[in-house]
Amino acid sequence: MSSPIMPHIMRFATGERLQGLRRKRAERRRSRGKGPHKVTVYLRINDPYSYVLLQVLGSLAQRYPLQYDFRTILNLQPDLYPAPALWERSAFHDSGYLASLYDLDFPQRRPSSTPARDAQLTAQLLHWELQPGYLDNALALFSAYWQADDARLEALLDTRVTDHVECYDHHLQSNEAMLKKAGHYLSAMLHYGGEWYWGLDRLEHLERRLNTLGVALGAPRIEFDKGYREFCRLGSADEVSDAQRNTPLVIYFSIRSPYSYLGLVRAIQLASHYRIPLLVKPVLPMVMRRMQVPRTKGFYILRDVKREADKYGIAFGFIADPLGKGVERCYALYQFACDAGKGEEFLESYARGVWAEGIRSDTDTGLQQLVERVGLDWQAARGHLSSDAWRQWAQENLAELYADGLWGVPSFTYGELKVFGQDRLDCIERAIVSAGKAPAD
Repeated sequence: MSSPIMPHIMRFATGERLQGLRRKRAERRRSRGKGPHKVTVYLRINDPYSYVLLQVLGSLAQRYPLQYDFRTILNLQPDLYPAPALWERSAFHDSGYLASLYDLDFPQRRPSSTPARDAQLTAQLLHWELQPGYLDNALALFSAYWQADDARLEALLDTRVTDHVECYDHHLQSNEAMLKKAGHYLSAMLHYGGEWYWGLDRLEHLERRLNTLGVALGAPRIEFDKGYREFCRLGSADEVSDAQRNTPLVIYFSIRSPYSYLGLVRAIQLASHYRIPLLVKPVLPMVMRRMQVPRTKGFYILRDVKREADKYGIAFGFIADPLGKGVERCYALYQFACDAGKGEEFLESYARGVWAEGIRSDTDTGLQQLVERVGLDWQAARGHLSSDAWRQWAQENLAELYADGLWGVPSFTYGELKVFGQDRLDCIERAIVSAGKAPAD
């Protein structure tokens, strides 16, 4: 049975008070030592998110007095990438969307390379780390790599470096160990004052923090929030065609995923705004599918979700983890709720309860509250708790997720469009609006 104390611990751990104390302490240390506003940046040559991020770091440094400490990495932590091929394919398409959103350069197709070639380019980046001008040099190298400009690549490389890759192995291992020790696993990461910011999607949080410190070099503003600022404002339901009204927005969802909670709330909002059907396909969480989720990943996710939830105005942080019995009871009752016409409402209530209200869903008292507040009969619901029929459709949903070229939750599909992450609901919206517009003459 879950601990009654844990929700209170999690509320404090993810709360604004502790975050504020951490930020104040980091700023005191920096100020006391008269140090710069130092941002450690982890980049990987074959990571499309790194290429997109690198293109905006120069303009960011023109708006804030930042000093970059660049750290080149190459080898990923395998236990943190359960489906690397699917992840890499999705990352390429997703980075292309970000590049189009911010008018950045990006190729139509992923360039061909080999592990040996990537190691050579990484060695060149490592060599530049200890020289002035890394940002300009790295941007030129990344651009040549991603645009498949072999002639430009050759002109940039120093064969004294690239012919002796092994001489840079310890340097590379040091960077990768530093990333892991600091508490992360992804590339395209920025680390500032004890907090992580991933790629373009999280730069707005860094902007807000720097603006709060009052260090903007001009009028403080937010530039990297295009995926959020116009959400459910790009069009109206009147612009949606009959064909679109019959095309469901599908969300692959796990009750144990806090990102799924945010994704479900926002998907309900999007579907309601454009009056399109929403179809929720729950799957078992990774741990209950006998997969590993390292604690490092879990700690980062909770803090990141809290920032995102605050941005969206969604309650989060008073957490009663539903892992195990709580997940099983949720899924055992899902079809019952669907049959009553309350499937989405039930899942949203359940997710809000366990992620924001500290309701212990593994107890009858907690579960009864989650059931009854959406208008379902508790006594009728109890009769479904012993059923394990949900295990069949949960695994079917997982197989469909994989068949769609996706691997994690929340993922969304709308017609032929398939995206991973609650961040990309704006991509779905743009597709809805675009499809509703008449073609130009």
